[in-house]
Amino acid sequence: MNQTSGFPLFNLGNNPAQRWRMQIFAITWLAYAAFYFTRKAFSVAKLGIADDPDFELEKATMANLDALYLGAYAVGQFTWGILADRFGPRVVVLGGLLISAVVALIMGSFATLPIFATCMVIQGLAQSTGWSGLCKNLGSFFATGERGRVLGLWSSCYAFGGLVASPFAGWWAYQVYGDWRAAFFSSAIVVAGVAVLFFLLQRNTPQDVGLPPVEDADAPQHDDSGRHASFGSCLKTILKNRTVLVLGLAYFLLKPARYAILFWGPVMVYERMPEIGKVASAIVPTSFEVAGLVGPILLGLISDKLFGARRFPACVISLLALTACLALFVPAMQSGSVLVVVALLFMMGLTLYGPDSMISGAAAIDYGKGTAGTAAGFVNGCGSIGAILGGLLPGYFDTESVFLVFTGTALIATALMLPYWNSRPDKRADSQTAACNPSSHVSNARLKA
Repeated sequence: MNQTSGFPLFNLGNNPAQRWRMQIFAITWLAYAAFYFTRKAFSVAKLGIADDPDFELEKATMANLDALYLGAYAVGQFTWGILADRFGPRVVVLGGLLISAVVALIMGSFATLPIFATCMVIQGLAQSTGWSGLCKNLGSFFATGERGRVLGLWSSCYAFGGLVASPFAGWWAYQVYGDWRAAFFSSAIVVAGVAVLFFLLQRNTPQDVGLPPVEDADAPQHDDSGRHASFGSCLKTILKNRTVLVLGLAYFLLKPARYAILFWGPVMVYERMPEIGKVASAIVPTSFEVAGLVGPILLGLISDKLFGARRFPACVISLLALTACLALFVPAMQSGSVLVVVALLFMMGLTLYGPDSMISGAAAIDYGKGTAGTAAGFVNGCGSIGAILGGLLPGYFDTESVFLVFTGTALIATALMLPYWNSRPDKRADSQTAACNPSSHVSNARLKA
């Protein structure tokens, strides 16, 4: 481990290594938060489209468009992480930002179903460049022992983006211009501006700015001939990594609950508590997202400081608490107490966003190591498949049945992760697989008592 690991996480002195760490943290945080502006634009535009006689879309059609987006997003997760390992996050993420902005502009300019359907697919692919590439970027500048709290703090970007993007787009669309198209235009401008900043401020690795790697195991992603490792070899390495496979399965089981609350929370609350009105029903579930700002930070600190950079104990404890919260959600709504529902949604966000961030971020990077981008993309891709179910299940089944299923899946995810309680990344094995070499028979991670 080099000189950077001995410094505090963010030291604003003249040390160039610390300056670059701060800069990379800031620009990657901003980039992922920006993706939410074009991601949420359609959700905001739906309000105006529903009343637009010139562009009639039924609710079922809008839901199908969302499914197209989520399906493309899931496919992209499995692809872009591998390409980020091959060519670096700079090319992949910058391309995603630019394409996302252009697609939003097109959706605001041409109101036809074929164009919207095509754009939703392209938007899903563009959006999916962000997580795996940016997680890999952070992993290159921060060492394993600090990565839990760094990724925990960094993961506030998607909770922040989700909270800010909708009001921003809604204000421009319905307060300033009175046209749903402005939701797309305003969001596109934000993302395009961040793309420019990303181009100016981002670098892939410390080596790109003349600094040594943060850990000896962080080798360049090339084979022995100096060429980029192949797409297939990176994928095969991940598929042989049992720990990453468990993380992917656990994430698949957890993601439906988060997206069900995000997409259907207001409807669920209004159905059980109609007396509070539609506006209050829309506001109450925001406590879930507010908790998302705190959960990843808290769990990252616990993982690094209390459990010595072991990711699984913190996740298991949090998931046990989440299971109890999910089981109590419907009874809480039936009680008629808004404060109880808000408090429970906050606790659900606190105990879900933390493991969500840990599994798809710090843990995926730790155990993917030389294939960090591929691992993060694979795990998040598994979760994205689960997200599709989170958007669909509440539309076909009653809330009680849905949350009974979510309680069960949270328990299964906990059981899957429990045997890995003492697991730590094996740096020696990581260095041997750093070039995505499929011939390596050394596992990327092993259990240590």
